[in-house]
Amino acid sequence: MSTKEKLDTKRIPQHVAVIMDGNGRWAALRGKDRLEGHSQGAKAARTVVEAAAEIGVKYITLYAFSMENWNRPKDEVAGLMALLMRSIASQFEDLIKNNIRLRIIGDTSMLPDEVFSHVNDAVLKSQKNTGLTVVIALSYGSRSEILNATKQLLRKYEEQPFDIDSITEEDFSNYLYTKDIPDPELLVRTSGELRISNFLLWQISYSELYFTDVLWPDFGKEDFFEAVYQYQQRERRFGKTSQQIASLK
Repeated sequence: MSTKEKLDTKRIPQHVAVIMDGNGRWAALRGKDRLEGHSQGAKAARTVVEAAAEIGVKYITLYAFSMENWNRPKDEVAGLMALLMRSIASQFEDLIKNNIRLRIIGDTSMLPDEVFSHVNDAVLKSQKNTGLTVVIALSYGSRSEILNATKQLLRKYEEQPFDIDSITEEDFSNYLYTKDIPDPELLVRTSGELRISNFLLWQISYSELYFTDVLWPDFGKEDFFEAVYQYQQRERRFGKTSQQIASLK
């Protein structure tokens, strides 16, 4: 029996975030170039997006390229940018046909002009779609996002007096890249690494964390369904006691 059949359809997480890790190690284990690992990782991303849509997830955020990734060898960075454009081009028709909306979060000013134009065009053409929203974290770093939000908030008030204590978490959240996206209920990281890597630090405050040893290119639908199943086995208390949670049911 597929794990999908064991899922409680009433407890599907609205938003799943994924740290897609292990492409390089997958390639190294097979004596292949790192870019081949990234290419296979792109196929895994498409499979996982399909799985998310099948069970009714509303948002899935994929950590595709971090701010720190700009420090990788120039050939690898160029290959990743080219792969990104090819992947969007090859999947765009399916994206539209399946009512999927594409979003990008991150410092897009750092992207090459051709890459930004290509990605932004797909975002604009899919913005009226109402199904699953696929959020690509591209040139993204959470510390940078938080610092940028702080600067924007300060600029808003720099020429007028304001009560610092009146600023709320909601006010601050409105200056994040994810201002109109719900926080993830579930964060998945592949490849056995047990860290967050500067990803959605504000947004995952109460997310359930799921780590797996599976390398990203090998991560398939069953693996995704298993992550959601494990999420459903947990009690989400948000600082309350189990008794308090039980009394609300």
